[in-house]
Amino acid sequence: MSSAAAHRAPARGEPHGMRPLPPLLPLDEALSLCLELAVPIRRRETVPLSEVLHRIVAADVRAPLDVPPADRAAMDGYAVIARDTSRARKFSPAALAVQENVHAGGVPTRRGAKGRCTQIATGAPMPRGTDAVVMVEDTERERDVVRVFRPVRPRENVSARASDIRKGSRVLARGERLTPAKLGALAAVGRQDVSVYARPRVALLVTGDEVVPPGSRLRPGQVFDVNSHTMAAAVREAGGEAVLLGRVPDRLDALRDALDRARREDLVVFSGGSSVGEKDLVIDALRSLGDLLFHGVAIKPGRPTALGRVRGKAVLGMPGNPTSCLSNCYILLAPMLRRMARQPAPAGRALEVPLAARIRSPRGRVQVHTVRVVDGKAVPAFKESGAITSMAHADGYIVIPADADHVDAGETVRVTLF
Repeated sequence: MSSAAAHRAPARGEPHGMRPLPPLLPLDEALSLCLELAVPIRRRETVPLSEVLHRIVAADVRAPLDVPPADRAAMDGYAVIARDTSRARKFSPAALAVQENVHAGGVPTRRGAKGRCTQIATGAPMPRGTDAVVMVEDTERERDVVRVFRPVRPRENVSARASDIRKGSRVLARGERLTPAKLGALAAVGRQDVSVYARPRVALLVTGDEVVPPGSRLRPGQVFDVNSHTMAAAVREAGGEAVLLGRVPDRLDALRDALDRARREDLVVFSGGSSVGEKDLVIDALRSLGDLLFHGVAIKPGRPTALGRVRGKAVLGMPGNPTSCLSNCYILLAPMLRRMARQPAPAGRALEVPLAARIRSPRGRVQVHTVRVVDGKAVPAFKESGAITSMAHADGYIVIPADADHVDAGETVRVTLF
């Protein structure tokens, strides 16, 4: 437990006043503590294929049948006995009698015979006794006679039974992430739904008597609630399910009650109330109900961030400033949710480009600085922690390490894209 946990809460009736943050915890240590509390979800649910993209398979899926269920044509053309075409050449074609046409979805009724062939569509079952398909491009038909200009080998242009999936084989393994192609494999064996791990449910609360929902009439001193919406979107993007519990008044009893309700979910996230002002009471509520693991992270923006545990549930206290809150959703909350949801780290979302202008950074704190990518360069976009356009008008962010006090123009930086 960090030294922050040793700071006592004010006694009943004691003036609150401003309280400085305790010594800041390095970002890597804060992230490690967050991930320790991010327990993978064990609940399972059965979900239709139409709704299961990017979910995580909770049990092995085995094939109840062969795919394809029979030998089938891999090309439009003519099903033949291959040896009937062995002497076929451009100027001395083999002539075969067409005995039947089999369209897609049809079933052949006549067996293959020497000197005869069956017109067949891609995917249609092969007639018994035939062993190859001559592509239509290599033929010429006149009424019921087809001239074949190129020989074919046995099994040529034929998809063999079970060549894709064999009955009893494992189609998907537990823990796999469902992509469009993997959904296709499930559909190919006739599955309408699949068992997947449930999404982690995240209780989202905002504090601040000045915060009102968008659409309300703003009175002097009030601001619209930004963080509920950005946090909910970040939760969904990382594989979680957002449970919006609304605004909590700046009173210790109200915060305690909200925490008690919210702990029914898998993870609790507060926005606001974790800083040093007189009404920043989330820390007191956490201490009174459970453990405070840290309060204050060596990061910019997002320094007044807290992590606690209430009856086994992780509680993450985010800053109230919109950019600070959303920035830490990417840096701390998203990795927690991916672990809980068993989701892999996002791939292919970064690029390396030169920095367009010098950025100063506070030594001793990691800085997450938003940028726009313009003409192949990273252009600084950060304004201040209270300006949501610091992120809304950016393409991604760079991370400046704690031991650097600046990054020069022209240096190559790694941009993590939103």
